[in-house]
Amino acid sequence: MEKLPNRKWEVLSSKYLIHEPWCTVRADHVRLPNGNEIKSYYVFEFYNWVNIIARTKDGLYVMVSQYRHGFGDTRYELVAGTCDHPDETPLKAAQRELWEETGYGHGQWTLFMTMSPNTSSHNNLTYTFLAEDVELIDTQHLEPSEDIQVHLLKESEVMELLVSGELIQALMAAPLWKYFAQKGLCGPKP
Repeated sequence: MEKLPNRKWEVLSSKYLIHEPWCTVRADHVRLPNGNEIKSYYVFEFYNWVNIIARTKDGLYVMVSQYRHGFGDTRYELVAGTCDHPDETPLKAAQRELWEETGYGHGQWTLFMTMSPNTSSHNNLTYTFLAEDVELIDTQHLEPSEDIQVHLLKESEVMELLVSGELIQALMAAPLWKYFAQKGLCGPKP
C-alpha cells in the first residue's frame, strides 16, 4: 500500500486556553492545504499514556477496578497511567504504574500495541504492553486521588468483560480484543 502524503495544516497562530497538569487545551488558527481556515481548532495536549495486559505465572490477569468520575461508574480496567514527564519512556511508565497500582512487577515485557486516543483532537499516544509472568513484589503505592482495587481474573472472565460490554474503556478494550484474536479466542466457533 502506498504511503499517504502528509497534508499538514499550517498553524497561523496558537494560544493556550487551559494549561493545567491534567488538562491542557490550546486553540490553533489553521490553514488547510485547500486554503480554507479554521479560526479555533482545539487540541488537547497530554503526555503519552500506557496500558498493561499483565498475566501472572499461573495465567491470571492482573486487572483493577476504580470509580471514573467522568463516566460516573466503577468498572474493571487494565492497569493504566501516564508518562509522568516527557523523558519517561512508555516502558518505564508502564512498569511503574503496574507496581504502584497493584504491587505486581518483574516478568517479561513487550510492546504490544500503539494507538492514538483521538487523532483529531489529542497530541499523544497510548502504548499497551504485554507483561507475562508478573508476580506480587510489594503492596500498592496509590496517589491520594486513587482508590483502586486489584483483581486476579481467569481468561474466561476477562473475555466475558469484553463480550458483555462491562469493560467499556476503548483504549483498553481494543488491545484486549487484539490480544484474544491473536490467541485464536475470538473467531467463529465450530
